[in-house]
Amino acid sequence: MPELPEVEVLRQGLLPLVVGRTVMRIRISRKKLRRPVPRLKLKRWIIGRRLTDVTRRAKYLCLVMENRALLVIHLGMTGNLRILPADSPRKKHDHLGFLLDNGMEIRFNDTRRFGSIQVFSPEEAPYPSLFDGLGPEPFSDDFSPAYLLVRAEGHSQPVKNFLMDNHNVVGIGNIYANEILFAAGISPGAKVDTLSGEQWQQIITAGRCILEKAIACGGTTISDFVDASGKSGYFQLDLLVYGRNGHPCPNCQAPVQKAVQAGRPTFYCPVCQT
Repeated sequence: MPELPEVEVLRQGLLPLVVGRTVMRIRISRKKLRRPVPRLKLKRWIIGRRLTDVTRRAKYLCLVMENRALLVIHLGMTGNLRILPADSPRKKHDHLGFLLDNGMEIRFNDTRRFGSIQVFSPEEAPYPSLFDGLGPEPFSDDFSPAYLLVRAEGHSQPVKNFLMDNHNVVGIGNIYANEILFAAGISPGAKVDTLSGEQWQQIITAGRCILEKAIACGGTTISDFVDASGKSGYFQLDLLVYGRNGHPCPNCQAPVQKAVQAGRPTFYCPVCQT
């Protein structure tokens, strides 16, 4: 599933290509996505409107229109956005196409159709209900040891599960949670109410470093992710523990171990992450 770095890579790739362009027409396939495509809202608030910005909140990509309406896209598990000439052959799972005034088209492709498209009117856009309850961004000042100590107080949840909960911090999925905790030297099974402020700072510092590096590498492509121009990311080449069960730890050479937490695979070094 695309995580924060992959969505940010898409945002950065789309920004110079779509800002200032007008959406002339929208093509919608007959196949259902995770939730119904808001056809009436697309027609009222998006068609004929100029794009003024591309932003991101958590794993949501937000296209801002000149009328201040918001087009919000979630990639789900296998979704991607590409921008290409409108007359380019369509792929089997191209479910939406946004034709721009320069003859280019933003195409939303989603093999498993777990992604979603939502539109918020100018009145709704400043406070989209979709974002209610989301935690801080990993790069924001609000994501601090003091915040995390308060958030974790009285909870015995494993720290890996805690980091993957968007109510605590947004955008950190399974791959990056594994890598962050390895870099911080903290066991993925550690209970959050036992962690010190210093340990939370280690997690914050490691998290920002890893997410920044992943963005610079164009994201992580395990199976489906590509950027707006169709290129795969290559941060998967820098993964130190994720998917490396039985391989030597890059720090101490002990075999990396695999466990399952909340139904998700966890990779860690039993020596370095005590």
